[in-house]
Amino acid sequence: MSQKLIDHSPDLKRLQNEGYEVEIKGGYLITHHIPYVDKDRCIKYGKLIVALTLNNNIAKYSGNHVIQFMGDFPCHKDGSPISAIRHANPNQKLTDDIIMNYSFSNKPPKGYADHYEQITRYIEIISSPAISLDPSVEVRTYKVIDSTDNDVFQYADTCSSRANTYYLNNKFRGQKIAIIGLGGTGSYILDLVAKTPVSEIHLYDGDKFLQHNAFRAPGAPNKEMLSSQKYKADYFASLYLNMHKGVIPHAKYVTKENIDELSSMSHVFICIDNDSSRKTIVEYLLKQGISFIDVGMGVNIVGDKLIGIVRTTSANLVKNDHIIKRLPLSENNEPENEYSTNIQIADLNALNAVFAVIKWKKMNGFYQDLIQEFHSTYSINDSDLLNEETIHT
Repeated sequence: MSQKLIDHSPDLKRLQNEGYEVEIKGGYLITHHIPYVDKDRCIKYGKLIVALTLNNNIAKYSGNHVIQFMGDFPCHKDGSPISAIRHANPNQKLTDDIIMNYSFSNKPPKGYADHYEQITRYIEIISSPAISLDPSVEVRTYKVIDSTDNDVFQYADTCSSRANTYYLNNKFRGQKIAIIGLGGTGSYILDLVAKTPVSEIHLYDGDKFLQHNAFRAPGAPNKEMLSSQKYKADYFASLYLNMHKGVIPHAKYVTKENIDELSSMSHVFICIDNDSSRKTIVEYLLKQGISFIDVGMGVNIVGDKLIGIVRTTSANLVKNDHIIKRLPLSENNEPENEYSTNIQIADLNALNAVFAVIKWKKMNGFYQDLIQEFHSTYSINDSDLLNEETIHT
């Protein structure tokens, strides 16, 4: 993807053709081998970093003249800092091997036309003192850098690079996620997880995607899509494969006969209303030591209004002693729990999914987790969010 993006972007291709060491990684344009002088008048090499704005996999200059730099602060040939370009020094990690030590600001009267003008101007400012000290110093090496960014996305995640959260997303890389049940909540969980760089997303559901499903799931299928009556797993996989390469459909229910397919999963989202099946799945995951989050809603009509509760229950190797008392695990699937009613509303499904995915991200250290709750309920009519089963209790 890296070389293709460079080939399709005239300004980036020009940089490469003229011998600059350019690379696309995680939505960033990185120009390597930038000679500069440090405070001790030694010649060193740094990297210039720009968060890209892409349109149809073509880089477009956003107009932001500020640029990032990895290295010591560049100096004049006498060792004094080039203060005119000083902007900030965040020392922020962007990827595993790229740190944004400084940001620089230099804006010509008419701005920069593209990334070529931006990069070459900053190189001129930063590298001129080094070249003055040693005329043999080369900026343009004509070295082509092979991309090591084997991304799971069909196109670069420029959202993370623009927000400088690309490195945090590495916490999800390599994970295999299973979503069991693709009704309302499960499909919204897919929508959110598909925007993270997990390795694989396995979809389990033996139902077909019918007209009523369209009103409680993300997206807007047309009549032809509905009339095809695809299995939910196949329908949602076909949509999200447009974005994420690792979406794998399983058009079947999870049963005792096939449950071993979950053995390689890093985490499982359980989004079903069958208590007997839930019991089978939960007992297996607990035995295998696989973390999971189970979601549920209980919505009822009272007068001419709806009331109800949205539940999020999680478990891992550290905390799982609460599961028996917190989850409906009836052998006979008797609908005798407060989450058993089957009224489905898209916004509540989406809310349930958001709670579940935020908790999953907390469990992975993406979000700070001060409470470390493993069971929470949100009451619709009074907006009460109750967090229980904390790791300290």
